[in-house]
Amino acid sequence: MSHHTHGHPTVSAKPMSRRNLLQALAASSVAVGLGAFAAPTAASALAAPAALPAALPTASGGARLVPVNRIGIQLFTVRDKLSGAGSIGFRRLFEELSAIGYSEVEFAGYTQGGAGAITPAEIRQLLDDNGLRAVGSHTTLNPSNIDAQLAIANTLGMQFLGQGGAIASGRSDAAWVAASQTWNTMGEKAKAAGVKLYTHTHDGEWNWTTNADGSPTTRRPYDVMWDEFDPDLVAFEMDIYWAYVGRHKYPGFEPVEWLKRDPRRFPLVHLKDGKLNGASANGYDIIEFGAGDIPYAQILSELQRNRGQRYGMYEQDNAGSTAAGGNPVNSLGNADRSYDKIAALRG
Repeated sequence: MSHHTHGHPTVSAKPMSRRNLLQALAASSVAVGLGAFAAPTAASALAAPAALPAALPTASGGARLVPVNRIGIQLFTVRDKLSGAGSIGFRRLFEELSAIGYSEVEFAGYTQGGAGAITPAEIRQLLDDNGLRAVGSHTTLNPSNIDAQLAIANTLGMQFLGQGGAIASGRSDAAWVAASQTWNTMGEKAKAAGVKLYTHTHDGEWNWTTNADGSPTTRRPYDVMWDEFDPDLVAFEMDIYWAYVGRHKYPGFEPVEWLKRDPRRFPLVHLKDGKLNGASANGYDIIEFGAGDIPYAQILSELQRNRGQRYGMYEQDNAGSTAAGGNPVNSLGNADRSYDKIAALRG
């Protein structure tokens, strides 16, 4: 992808580093963020998606929904900064993300284009230098590469290792069962290495599986994985945007109800926003966080009381080519504004 030349203000251009401020406030912020409060009613929880309020509540308006030391970013969002001759490289990218305030990083590859060759050990040093933690990674996992991928995960200090695409192709119920069993086998190796596997999902996992004759079954691929995965070995990363697309295309479920079934099976979630679009087959268009119609304050409020340990990863597939509100096109600008909106979410 082409490199965007629009400048992004660094921390030195700001009166005070947001990162330093967050570190100073982290303890009290986390204490507030994990406080219990009344959840919305079931009726409001299942209402049709509504736009987030234009003016988000202040800190006094309720508990923080995403602790500031748990706001992460999937690097697919800023992939244009790591590709081609104009790549700024991991060093500058991590400096920018840390200055914005991000604490967690989820990888989407370990190369940096024209910035030159780099090893996982060198990437780990840059993470440490910038106070960032590697939480997970989107790779393509199979029994032949799992050992090598786990070695990289250990070098980077990851607790989780995942896959960005579906674990099975097509809709065959038997294929999804077999794939889930393969993931359990890989999950045994991961557990021995101190890592937990996870699968990231799109809208297709919410369709119905099919029998051998092609007729639909009464369960979705998500049901198959839920039933077949050993929870001690394989976890889920729900991409909430794609779950809402699945809800639009294959109705009959509520994403938040899946998350509430067993929050600890969802240690990671993708905080990706979508704007309602009745002309789109998906029902939504991907947009920077806080500019869309997916009711994140409502969703996260429902999860607050029994959420377990969850990493919230901002992702925007088109951040390098679109910008809301007339802002210049710059994926780091989107990441900056989205961070502010995530940090401002209150229950």
